[in-house]
Amino acid sequence: MNKTAELTIKSVLLGIILAMVMAGANAYLGLFAGMTVSASIPAAVVSMGILSLFRKHTIFENNIVQTAASAGESLAAGVIFTLPALILMGHWETFDFWQVAAISGLGGVIGVLFTVPLRRSLIIDKPLKYPEGVATAEVLKAGAQTDSKDGVKLLAIAGLTGAMFKFAESGLKLWTATLEGAKAIGGTVAYFGSNLSPMLIGVGYIVRLNIATLVFVGGAISWWIAIPIYYTFFAQNDPALAEMFLKNEQPADIAWEIWTSKIRYLGVGAMVVGGVWALISMGSSIGAGIRSGLQQIRNKIQTDEKYGDDLPMNWVVGILIFSIVPIFLIYQSVVGDFAISLSMAVVMLIAGFLFSAVAAYMAGLVGSSNNPISGVTIATVLFASLLLLFLTGPENQIGPAAAILIGAVVCSAAAIGGDNMQDLKAGHIIGATPKKQQIMQIVGTVSAAFVMAPILNLLLKAYGFGPKTAEFPNSLKAPQATLMQSVADGVFGGNLPWGMIGIGAIIGIAIIIFDQILYNKNAKWRTPVLAVAVGIYLPLELSVPIFAGGLIAHFSEKFFAKQGKPENSGEKRGLLFASGLITGEALVGILLAIPIVLTGKQNIFAILENPIGLPGLIGVALVSFWMYKVIKKTKIETERN
Repeated sequence: MNKTAELTIKSVLLGIILAMVMAGANAYLGLFAGMTVSASIPAAVVSMGILSLFRKHTIFENNIVQTAASAGESLAAGVIFTLPALILMGHWETFDFWQVAAISGLGGVIGVLFTVPLRRSLIIDKPLKYPEGVATAEVLKAGAQTDSKDGVKLLAIAGLTGAMFKFAESGLKLWTATLEGAKAIGGTVAYFGSNLSPMLIGVGYIVRLNIATLVFVGGAISWWIAIPIYYTFFAQNDPALAEMFLKNEQPADIAWEIWTSKIRYLGVGAMVVGGVWALISMGSSIGAGIRSGLQQIRNKIQTDEKYGDDLPMNWVVGILIFSIVPIFLIYQSVVGDFAISLSMAVVMLIAGFLFSAVAAYMAGLVGSSNNPISGVTIATVLFASLLLLFLTGPENQIGPAAAILIGAVVCSAAAIGGDNMQDLKAGHIIGATPKKQQIMQIVGTVSAAFVMAPILNLLLKAYGFGPKTAEFPNSLKAPQATLMQSVADGVFGGNLPWGMIGIGAIIGIAIIIFDQILYNKNAKWRTPVLAVAVGIYLPLELSVPIFAGGLIAHFSEKFFAKQGKPENSGEKRGLLFASGLITGEALVGILLAIPIVLTGKQNIFAILENPIGLPGLIGVALVSFWMYKVIKKTKIETERN
């Protein structure tokens, strides 16, 4: 058997297929929950199971497959965080296939190329943790020693569970998607709600308790502190709320209106501060990456024992320079002004590199699933909006859309940049060829780019995006895209709540200071500001199950610690189970959209007309308990020696 086979026909084809599937699943997850997760480990396990059917297969082929698959799911994040904003602001009615493919594909390829000079600096010369890359490498090594049928079986069981749960809730309507309530108490309002989704439990498990808690804390800041304060002292004098009070609207509806129009902008301020801080704190690493790339060009260093074989830097630089042309043409088709379109392309290229570097560095610290992509993107959209406002004036109706298009390319590049470094770390550990991984990252990116528009159009027609309406009562909230749209429109409309953004920035600075205190004390628990910022602009109903998933991860670690075993003993099992829940539920969400679009009926499979939330709450509790038991007791092949 050829132990060095990497880019084979079967690995490339399987990688392309999984890139498309994972892109679709992550697109649904991001639009639904406002967060995405890495697909490296589940893709590696699925790859092992399928490749084991062939007489000849290698660990490097498995690595190639997971590299392409994770590139696909990362690109989905870049797309769904930004492009749906063009629908929400009325600039697009549907997602044009070629425009979406070009914007996301170019952004993703740029993200791959930007990480080429950073690989040596961040993975070899200054080795960062890249926790998901290390975990993926361990799964790949274990799978090379055994077959992975048990791992695939666990992933499939969890996937089937997530799929059945989603069909029961969204298809059969056996229970409601959310359990929530609010009450006016003593001149203020108290709200609590939770989404009844095992998928979000899986997200919480993957991001672990530290991040899950911070997301929940962000939600608590919005819904249990800021909204009650605003309700008590400012709501009665707010013209937008006056009519709601006159009509005696429900407290929950008033709380949602306050959050939508005011409070979530606290998250914008915190995220902008977080994005700027990320740039400042890793300036030396960005500089080292640039110097490493320039050295490769000067000395023509491409292959050696220490660094491995990268894509040639002259190719990288040439493609990056050439990429300005199609990006310029895309912007020109929207703006219609040569100088402004060229300025947009240059700004995009500079911001794309800086934030790809930020994402690559942050992925090394906290992992891809915790990467602050939306934070750097909202900073880009805000800066681009202000720049375009200066260049074109407030009367330019195309300005907000142009700012979103800049953000879309930057977001795609940053999302790919961070995740690809995890893959390159895994490849470095097992001895894979960096150049072949980088080629496959491009293949996975382009493959995913071609399926994004059809998937988004399907979800748009079936569920709708943004706040729920009479036509779409179970709309996909698209939290990031909704916020991007509000910021871009707010800058040009002159109605952006700068006071709220300023308060959010102060909150962000306070969190950064506290995090630095923890860092100086070598504390295990940290407070990355962007995790809190995400929680501030997410509906509380999403933060609650994410926090519950983090608790499952915490108590699992405690269980193994009491048994005298490493705290991460059950982590692979938990990751597979959580990934299965996410993938199963997300894919059913996409598949359910097909009959809804074809028939035009939202409740085509509905059994109950007025479902309640209690059955769903019981179901989520049972799935959570089962997940905990599986993590503790199930033995899978990827853990055997």
